[in-house]
Amino acid sequence: MRTIFHLDLDAFFVSVERILNPKLEGKVVIVGGDPHGRGVVAACSYEARKFGLHSAMPIRTAFKLCPHGIYLHGHYDEYVNYSRAVKNILERYAPLIEQASIDEFYMDFTGCQSIYGPFYNFALFIQNEIDRKLSLPCSIGIGTNKTIAKIASDFKKPKGIMLVEPGDEKKFLSTLPVERIPGVGKVTLQYFQNRGIYTTGEIANLPQDFFAAAFGKFGIDLWKKANGFGNEYLSIEREQKSISKETTFSNDVNSKRLVENILFEIAGKVCQTLRDNNFHASTVTVKIRYSDFKTITRSQTIKHTNDDKIIFETALNIFGKSYTRRVSLRLIGIKLTGFSLSYYQENLFDRTEAARKKLIEAVNSIRNKYGYASIQMGNY
Repeated sequence: MRTIFHLDLDAFFVSVERILNPKLEGKVVIVGGDPHGRGVVAACSYEARKFGLHSAMPIRTAFKLCPHGIYLHGHYDEYVNYSRAVKNILERYAPLIEQASIDEFYMDFTGCQSIYGPFYNFALFIQNEIDRKLSLPCSIGIGTNKTIAKIASDFKKPKGIMLVEPGDEKKFLSTLPVERIPGVGKVTLQYFQNRGIYTTGEIANLPQDFFAAAFGKFGIDLWKKANGFGNEYLSIEREQKSISKETTFSNDVNSKRLVENILFEIAGKVCQTLRDNNFHASTVTVKIRYSDFKTITRSQTIKHTNDDKIIFETALNIFGKSYTRRVSLRLIGIKLTGFSLSYYQENLFDRTEAARKKLIEAVNSIRNKYGYASIQMGNY
């Protein structure tokens, strides 16, 4: 049996804002920007939740429910700094860590009880350590897999600790509402409620085939989670060589044309770095951060290239498919990976491509001598 901790920082963005401004302590605080804009709630204090507010709620709806709240745009750089500080503390104790998001971490402490003692007491120690050093509240769930640990961390929020003993997983889950299972959204919840299924235990007691027929692979996974099963192993990220550049907007942006222009500029700069290192890249990744701090990355594999035009068109295509929410943007970025050394071989039957390569080489040479801004390639 494995021992997995899930640590979730309570109302993380709000907690950081209160560190930056102690006068916010005990106040109704909503992070997410202009309450009259198009954004959504990124986070809200527990005081705000009493008025029905929750993360991902449209900011205008939040304002109607709670017009007297304190609405903040947020300080994302500070959130990143505090998140790193938390990870630095955890790395002193945990043999393996998976950072699931900016405010949640999985840790594998399998076999460590002889070192740290009873796991509940050790979780309390970690909780106090983070509070003492960083003034950040957190909740910790402990279970035999990631699913149980995550559900347990949410069980006694805020500042809670929940240990689910091995063998008690199904019992622990049985009375919980089905929406507590990770992955159950509004559509799935409505499906269950229409059929009189309200608790996780009711899912567990139905045959697996029922969910396989209704939802396919997702249904089987859902049934397994309801029965206490889950992934026992952490996903450990490994360093990957990359070239990337991001632009954070001073004001949230919803103009696709403006974003396209920024993407064009970023594509030129990452390709310049690519050529300076004598590389071609085969994978283009676009990073989007919405005004509510929800961040997504999407990638596309292409033929090895260092051409601004190809990288830009690929990034633009990824962006067009990925920007699906009616929410303003806070950041846009491009990352290139999958490198190979550049090579050039004249193709007598493709004069256009050969001329293009020579043009790029000439532009690169001028920029290296006089600076990037000395010459610009046209927008395509």
